[in-house]
Amino acid sequence: MNQNIEEKKEAKLNDEAGGNAPQQPPVGEKTALVTIIGRPSAGKSTFLNTAAGEPVSIVSAMPQTTRNAIRGIVNTSLGQLVFVDTPGYHDSEKKMNLRMRNIVADQLDSSDLVLYIIDSTRNCAEEERMIAEILESHQDKLVIALNKVDEKNPLLAHARKFIKAHLPLVPENRILEMSAKNDVGINEVLKALYDMAKVAPHLYSEEFYTDQEVDFRIAEVIREQAINRLDQEVPHAVYVQIADLEMRSPTKMWCRAFLCVEKESQKGIVIGKGAQMIKTIRVESIKALKKIFDYKIDLDLQVKVDKNWRQRDATLNKLLK
Repeated sequence: MNQNIEEKKEAKLNDEAGGNAPQQPPVGEKTALVTIIGRPSAGKSTFLNTAAGEPVSIVSAMPQTTRNAIRGIVNTSLGQLVFVDTPGYHDSEKKMNLRMRNIVADQLDSSDLVLYIIDSTRNCAEEERMIAEILESHQDKLVIALNKVDEKNPLLAHARKFIKAHLPLVPENRILEMSAKNDVGINEVLKALYDMAKVAPHLYSEEFYTDQEVDFRIAEVIREQAINRLDQEVPHAVYVQIADLEMRSPTKMWCRAFLCVEKESQKGIVIGKGAQMIKTIRVESIKALKKIFDYKIDLDLQVKVDKNWRQRDATLNKLLK
């Protein structure tokens, strides 16, 4: 874990908790499971990665990059916050989008707290109203973060007016401004969540920053490298299948993975001219995995067609959890 990031974050949180603030409970006593919700591309995954100090959730300019509930764990002397990054809440009747919306609803019901991230550079339109509607009964455990405040002309007054109209029970001290990308205001958001968290045992040991299994993390890294290089509709038609994992020595793992697409025409796009695209995805995936794992991963990456997989319940059941 990036110790410098975490030390600075914890020091600032400790400073903000001092002075006339009430005495914080001993290390490990405050714990909360926090669901992150927001529209696609609001900055949920970026917030989680910045808060955790590690690449927990994949990030892309492509909307709806996150497909599952991803857990990231923040440990400081104030306690433990276990964040669940959910898929972007999107108004669509397609089967896959409906599945992802169900994931969001399930996480809201089971969480201790909710962090609602609003992209302050966009108008609060229909999708924002849909989110506010499902959050209406959760206002007692809600913190709202207005993200991207360092972008040109953020619509902060518009966002605050929307919140007042649709979520009036959320007090001003739980409506905060931040830039997840540039780590501005993150500590204030964490502090607000810690203030609401209850005294309870930790859910994870302090050395953990995520609970993701090895095969899931490898698949997500490959998918991130793929979707950030593919144009138009192809990224939404891609999923990663881990076929084999084998620890061949204490310092080396071998992995065979498939980038699966829906159509034969998409297969050629992912492979690229002279197999250059798939080679680049493989090489960059290995580089990214090296930053996560303390052993080398030898990656055998291929492409195959899984026709119309987004319409099949069996495939969606495996991918969306």
